[in-house]
Amino acid sequence: MSRSLNKAVLIGNVGADPEVRTTAGGSRVASFSLATSRRWTTRSGREHEKTEWHRIVAWDRLAEDVERFVRKGDRVYAEGRLEYRSWQDASGRTRYATEIVAQELIPLGGSAERSPARGADRATGMEPESDLSGRGRSSSWADAGSGERPIAEEDDLPF
Repeated sequence: MSRSLNKAVLIGNVGADPEVRTTAGGSRVASFSLATSRRWTTRSGREHEKTEWHRIVAWDRLAEDVERFVRKGDRVYAEGRLEYRSWQDASGRTRYATEIVAQELIPLGGSAERSPARGADRATGMEPESDLSGRGRSSSWADAGSGERPIAEEDDLPF
């Protein structure tokens, strides 16, 4: 059997505070919108900008961390897999959704009032070994040591 890859990587701004709920089975799920934008200039010199909105979904421990730390306007790195769903709404119409099921979320900045950086790496804005992936490293900002959420300056991104 051949291998395949389903991976989405985004850096953008959170469009609204996350919605968090508990499923009938007891699992926590958080969802939020993430905006990514691109800008370009046409040959005639006219500038354009286009914003795309993405729905991010996080489960279990990652959902709990999203609930505690992610807010509207925050800059976030999101990595996960694409999933497509369809369902019938109350009027019988088929509805569709495309979501990114998060496997890793890393804060890149947020409100300076809520999250002063203390000992954060200037290049990433992260405390050492802290992200929201839960893959062997600290799975929340609070676990990173200072108990406060780090921020980064947008111009410090390495790309």
